[in-house]
Amino acid sequence: MNTETTSISAGVVVGERAIPFTLPDQDGKPFRLTEALARGPVVVFFYPKDGTPACTAEACSFRDASADFAAAGATVVGISSDNAAAHAKFAAEHKLSYPILVDEGGRVRAQWKVPRALFGMVDGRVTYVIDRQGVVRHRHEGLLGAKKHVEEALAVVRSIATKLATA
Repeated sequence: MNTETTSISAGVVVGERAIPFTLPDQDGKPFRLTEALARGPVVVFFYPKDGTPACTAEACSFRDASADFAAAGATVVGISSDNAAAHAKFAAEHKLSYPILVDEGGRVRAQWKVPRALFGMVDGRVTYVIDRQGVVRHRHEGLLGAKKHVEEALAVVRSIATKLATA
């Protein structure tokens, strides 16, 4: 499935290769996109801030669907500009089962050209699904409707898994 729910001309788009990165998670352990892709599809969701209502809803929705993503062979990671201590508290408080990556200063967010929202006042919310070859197969942008990010990403990951099973 090759989908895109918004027509965005800037940033990493569907059909392009994802820009590789290495970032520390909430425990300081490095996460390398290329290593994760060697195991299967990767869902990368950029979100504005730990602990805000919509970000918490999104993070918990990804947590609640973690078994479904794992069954489809996918890795899920969240990225925001909060520091490791804030991420660790957020992950522990909400029992998040996937890495939350620290992008202090927004270097990866800038490389991927994730747009800012609310007239540039806050970091935007964008979710990507990347196949094993490193190609972006889905991109969804939206500050509100955080749960829709999870639903759409899961549908795309399942589609990728189905294509692999029938190939």
